[in-house]
Amino acid sequence: MVRLPYVTALTTLFSYGLLFAFGQLRDFFRRILDARKPSNLKGYAPICLGLEDFYTRRLYLRIQDCFGRPIASAPDAWFDVVERYSNDCNKTLHRTAKTSKCLNLGSYNYLGFAAADEYCTPRVIESLKKYSASTCSVRVDGGNTKLHTELEELVARFVGKPAAILFGMGYVTNSAIIPALIGKGGLIISDSLNHNSIVNGARGSGATVRVFQHNNPAHLEEVLREQIAGGQPRTHRPWKKIIVIVEGIYSMEGELCKLPEVISVCKKYKAYTYLDEAHSIGAVGKTGRGVCELLGVDPADVDIMMGTFTKSFGSCGGYIAASKEIIHHLKHTCPAHIYATSMSPPAVQQVISAIKVILGEDGTNRGAKKLAQIRENSNFFRSELQKMGFEVLGDNDSPVMPIMLYNPAKIPAFSRECLRQNVAVVTVAFPATPLLLARARICISASHSREDLIKGLEAMYSVVVLIAMQVTELNFIPICQVISKVGDLVGIKYFPVEQEKTAVIEKLKKIQ
Repeated sequence: MVRLPYVTALTTLFSYGLLFAFGQLRDFFRRILDARKPSNLKGYAPICLGLEDFYTRRLYLRIQDCFGRPIASAPDAWFDVVERYSNDCNKTLHRTAKTSKCLNLGSYNYLGFAAADEYCTPRVIESLKKYSASTCSVRVDGGNTKLHTELEELVARFVGKPAAILFGMGYVTNSAIIPALIGKGGLIISDSLNHNSIVNGARGSGATVRVFQHNNPAHLEEVLREQIAGGQPRTHRPWKKIIVIVEGIYSMEGELCKLPEVISVCKKYKAYTYLDEAHSIGAVGKTGRGVCELLGVDPADVDIMMGTFTKSFGSCGGYIAASKEIIHHLKHTCPAHIYATSMSPPAVQQVISAIKVILGEDGTNRGAKKLAQIRENSNFFRSELQKMGFEVLGDNDSPVMPIMLYNPAKIPAFSRECLRQNVAVVTVAFPATPLLLARARICISASHSREDLIKGLEAMYSVVVLIAMQVTELNFIPICQVISKVGDLVGIKYFPVEQEKTAVIEKLKKIQ
């Protein structure tokens, strides 16, 4: 959990206050100047109103070049980023024919399967020729191939559950499954930092939703006891069903779930456990079986295990693994299974092949090497960032590592300067995170070499130093003095004092 320093919070709020004040002032004068101009809405109401419209125009559009950057290659360790330009202060962006080869520190390609693979790719091409790119049908009609059945059986075996069901989209797996599992008269207790797909699924279920403090089993128990004692609203009848929902690795925090403690609480109060392993399945654990394996939890103790194929397996879609009775119920009641087009057969084959590589069923030990590589890469990169003084969230072994930026000015500065050094990073701000907790989220892959990671570390170091020097306008003061003068302005607490001034200046000259 982020503990925001008082001074940092104050300066960040002040920055947003300035942006808000000047934005409102400009809007005031714009309304006066445009008072006599005819409206182009022709009777229609504007799509966005109030603060949402203000935030989009005055904050987001100014830095939208930092988001949604198109790429022109597979999301491997390095990829081609399409260059863009704007002639109207970022209101509209135009693509060019040029691309920049950048180090990819933003994609979820945890095991490196998103690029061509010696085992997976030939089998995917073969399945494309045999089954086509789409089934053009739902599973219950003509969209059920033997590949889909094979993958369901393979996923169930991989995660250690009796049965599994597939869905064409990871987001829908949560948002459509939760309403099929629980409804009015039920209680959902959700971690405060659960993904938006879980939030929307819980809201759409009609069940009562309560939230417990992030990754805090003690508070979970307090909420459970209070809700069980009080019963349903107004009637105070006992709850028909209680489901506790947590994530294996929290995508914006990089933290591992305290799963053993959560399961202990759920067992004590007879609540069902729903585990979202979107970012952990395939990425952590000795054999890639997720947080259950990593934390020594028996999969039988988790009632419903959810995961996606978009992170570690280089494909698309998601799954639910549970008892045969639950899966049978979902296949007959879940709209995402009954009405949505089934997964593309080549995408299914990609997952089958990737899991077989992880399990060593391809006849090699490449899967074990990939798992060892991502663990080594993640821990190395996190430890080096921390040594440099970055405020990095998350736990060891997690391939997700957020770097806190806080101040709105740092978001575009960090993103654009990294891109100039051919390092592609993802910056995240409100509303994906709380207003004061903007960050850059680094995702590490097994396809990254040690040289790639060092390149990324050097680039981030140089970017932060460059920002510090530009802000202070003290281009020839030793780095340690610059950092002490700008404080938390660049999100850095410490730089090595032994860094020579001349070496840094030469590096900055190369950047510029």
